[in-house]
Amino acid sequence: MPVALGFSDGILNALVLGASAMLHGDGEITFDLAYRIAVVSLVTAVFTVFVAEYANLRARLRRAERQLNLTRSGRLATTQLGRTVAHEAAATALVASVCSFSGAISPLIVGALFPGSTWCALVFAIGALFVLGIALARATSGHMAYWSTTLVVCGIAVAGVGIQLRVT
Repeated sequence: MPVALGFSDGILNALVLGASAMLHGDGEITFDLAYRIAVVSLVTAVFTVFVAEYANLRARLRRAERQLNLTRSGRLATTQLGRTVAHEAAATALVASVCSFSGAISPLIVGALFPGSTWCALVFAIGALFVLGIALARATSGHMAYWSTTLVVCGIAVAGVGIQLRVT
């Protein structure tokens, strides 16, 4: 689920990097700050998601080799399957990174639009995690209250870390 991963990663990046400015007004949330934090979120997501997805898909190829009793390791990776794995990992990373950028920039743009009420950005970010929790519960046939509450509590905890770190 690169979409869910990307959005949650982006929102959490916005919370940890911008929470101090959101809550205390220690720093002003500007459009430039929103953009810079969103780009950081995009870059870290594209790298980490690509590495994780590529490693996962390559491990699946390795398991397939063992199941097929291939004597030499890495044979499937040198075929079209290996190239397909790289392309799938890149596509997954692209989706996750775009969603991460969107998840990070959205609450920060709210903060930039309402400079006197930057706490609106914090409320927006926590609300976005609540909505994401409901969407994930529906997608996984899970309990909506559990998913949404868990994401909100984790978001508040991450914001707490961001407030303590005072990055912005």
